Amino acid sequence: MRAIILAAGSGLRLGQHTKDIPKALLDLNGKSILERQISLLRQHGINEIFVVTGYQREKHTLKDIEYIFNPKYSETEQLASMMVARTKISDDVLVIFGDIVFDEQILQQVLASNDDIGIAIDLDWEKSYNERPDNPKSLADKVLIDRKKILQISAKVKPLDIKNQQIGEFLGIIKLSINGSKIIIKKYEELERSHEGKFHDASSLERAKLVDILQELIDSKIDIFPIAISGKWCEIDTPKDLERARKIFQNIDVG
Repeated sequence: MRAIILAAGSGLRLGQHTKDIPKALLDLNGKSILERQISLLRQHGINEIFVVTGYQREKHTLKDIEYIFNPKYSETEQLASMMVARTKISDDVLVIFGDIVFDEQILQQVLASNDDIGIAIDLDWEKSYNERPDNPKSLADKVLIDRKKILQISAKVKPLDIKNQQIGEFLGIIKLSINGSKIIIKKYEELERSHEGKFHDASSLERAKLVDILQELIDSKIDIFPIAISGKWCEIDTPKDLERARKIFQNIDVG
């Protein structure tokens, strides 16, 4: 098992907090977001860790990490950053957003998945937005699930009045098996050769997020499975998010 952490973005919505530092290096009670992720991964035997950098890459100086630079970080999005590291997506792989913090319970639940492509989903997601007035619920990457099968993943998902359907939020953690890694790389390289124009919710393939390639796989009849999580986690996009994360994780040390 290896991990790829996507940490290329500039974190514009955090304003002065990220003026001089990448978002993944923001301090959370004495440790950066990235340090917390890496410590937790290593505690679970995941020592082969790759970090995709972009904005202020020179600030990334952690040891025993392989950094991969996305030179087009200001022009591209999550998917392009992930594909800068495509040669590393050839085994059992975790792909993790560099702006989320999560506890050990969540990591254990993700690692227990045996599906080729599984994504971490919070089904009890809406209440967190009551504490995030500067981060509207409409921006959440929502996942529509019917009988444990994912039908749609997009910020534009709308609830349907069907008894067996649920909506959760995508945390920003994907678990790929060896086969799942092959599937996602093959699909992306097909698109790279032929796709032009708008791509799902993105203006182009270059500006696509991970939810866009996941929706493409679903549309291609490839199953993406939800990993329903319980535990503490935070996405950090805004100053209020940062304040909330520091409060939630103030007594959680990751070694």
